[in-house]
This record gives sequence, structure tokens and C-alpha cells, in this order.
Amino acid sequence: MTDATHVDALYQEIILDHYKAKTGSGLRDPFEAEVHHVNPTCGDEITLRVHLEGSTVADVSYAAEGCSISQAAASVMNELIVGKQVDDAMAVLDSFTELMQGKGKIEPDEDVLEDAIAFAGVSKFPARVKCALLSWMAFKDAALQAGSSTASTSPESTSPESTQETA
Repeated sequence: MTDATHVDALYQEIILDHYKAKTGSGLRDPFEAEVHHVNPTCGDEITLRVHLEGSTVADVSYAAEGCSISQAAASVMNELIVGKQVDDAMAVLDSFTELMQGKGKIEPDEDVLEDAIAFAGVSKFPARVKCALLSWMAFKDAALQAGSSTASTSPESTSPESTQETA
């Protein structure tokens, strides 16, 4: 086996591990925002909740259906962003998005992306990129809603819900 084959096998193992033992799975209270995103191309979907404590991502919980890539990506995302400041979590999201849109030509920063580097090979397959990004785009949407709801005192803004198709 070549080094590249070993790395690919390791990455596949990381994705399967996260698919089998999902970190953050199961919708939990409290939360400031809940969103529902769907990938119409393959049918993957996720309902995701974000709970902020000040500017810290205190919890991200989700219920997801779909392929191993979309579900593993949600698990990895949870591990990477819970406990981070929202701005730092958004920077990780930006790094992951850049990796996914790099068509296999971006060298991932393991210090920033940790287990998310396992998705580097996914970026070579445009149809699968949407699977990997589904939970991340749902997080971005929910975090923005949660940030605006914590700044507001109106009762109707405490748990906004949206349904979007991730294109």
C-alpha cells in the first residue's frame, strides 16, 4: 500500500467512526434557534439546534437522516465548534467550506480542522460536497438566528425555525 492509500483508508475510517458514533446527535433543550435543511439532490436532511451562552457555542444538537458523509460531517462539526466563540466557529466553518470547494487541491490545516480533514477526498466529488456541507450550512444559519435572537427580547424571536434547501 502507498502512503496515499493508507491516508485514504484512515480518512474512511474516521468518517465511518463518526457515522456509527455520532457526537451531538439528538435534539436537546435549551436552544435559541432551530433550522431544518434539506439536500434535494440526495434526500439528506438535518434539523439542527444551536444554544449560545453569550458569544460561546454552548451546544449544537441535531437529528439527521441521510448518507454516512452527511451524518459524519454533523458529528465532526459538533466536536469542532461546541465550546468555541461564535466567531471562531465561523472561522472553522470557513476553513471546512474552503476545503470542500477545493476539488481536492486544498491542503487542509489539521490544527484547525482536526478530524474534518478526513473529508478532503470528498471534495473531489461535487455531488458529495453538498452532503458534507449540509450540517455546516445549517449551523451557520442557526448560529446567525441565535445571535440575533439573543440580542432581541421579543418572545417570538427566541426559537426561530427555518426550512431551507442547501443547494
